[in-house]
Amino acid sequence: MVENNNYCVILAGGLGSRFWPLSRKTLPKQFLDFFGTGRTLLQQTYDRYRQLVDADHIFVVTNTAYTRLVVEQLPEVNIDHILSEPLRRNTAPCIAWAAYHIRTINPKANIVVAPADQLILKEKEFLASMLDCFDFVSNYDRLLCVGIPPSRPETRYGYIQIGDECIGSFHAVKTFTEKPETELAKVFVESGEFYWNAGIFLANVEVLIEAIRKHIPKLSIYFDRYEAKASWVEEVYPSCPNISVEYGILEKADNVYLLAKDFGWSDIGTWSTYYDALPKEADGNVSVSGNGLFYECSDCIIASDKKKLVIVKGLNDYLVADSENVLLICPKNDQADLRKYRSEAEMKMGEEYV
Repeated sequence: MVENNNYCVILAGGLGSRFWPLSRKTLPKQFLDFFGTGRTLLQQTYDRYRQLVDADHIFVVTNTAYTRLVVEQLPEVNIDHILSEPLRRNTAPCIAWAAYHIRTINPKANIVVAPADQLILKEKEFLASMLDCFDFVSNYDRLLCVGIPPSRPETRYGYIQIGDECIGSFHAVKTFTEKPETELAKVFVESGEFYWNAGIFLANVEVLIEAIRKHIPKLSIYFDRYEAKASWVEEVYPSCPNISVEYGILEKADNVYLLAKDFGWSDIGTWSTYYDALPKEADGNVSVSGNGLFYECSDCIIASDKKKLVIVKGLNDYLVADSENVLLICPKNDQADLRKYRSEAEMKMGEEYV
């Protein structure tokens, strides 16, 4: 079996609002079966990392509203390993909580932090590389990110630039850039120095906690007094800074490295990225449940209840999403408008629609 010092933290507390109307406040995307496999995104993530670490070394960070869903979908995970945030404070506080908690169990722990909403097609290559990553952070006092070679000038992902220094196949990180405009993304791709940020990172627990103390001292003040008690978390969490681990730590630290590799990775974060990950018909159309008929359409996606037949004609690059009490028909790439639709639906029609 794998080394007992290796741990996994799955981040599963997001609202998934960019995937509305399929993803709802009461059942966000990580708890849905998006690929018809019989396993949700959260369960697939657990299955993937379970091949790397022992079952009792897997932790899930979620929101208190979703604790029941995690318990139902991952009965293998000990209830003490489900860390339920009383409110959302972005990724840095929840990762800090997990790190401090794991250190009370094993001060030599090496941790991989993984979002619950990713697709990995080349799983064998990914698992082999993750074992190399665990070995790297156990031997070097480094924070390690995972980067994906960009296949296009994508503006929906963050980019990581590598420097000249290397330790084996691991490159020192030079800069981070969040979601650049199209022209800058083109420059990044053409340079050969930039990689998509996969949102996966690894570190030895002591190295990670030291980075928290150095770069987010307001956060470490609370967690240095950490006790593994839910009541303690309820008291201090509202005071934690609302900041991502990228902004809070990785963009500031001088000991960040990158493993760059193609794993057939996709971030299932928006309708567009979901569409990109799905097999398509000749005209680029996708019917998620196989219950859509397209006429004079191209590059469209239909996602609806399996019991309902959906017929569309004359659309190009459109999303047709039918979920419970909401039917949405709009251009699939306009994420700003989708946020507006969701916000106005909640404001004008009520929370039951979001």
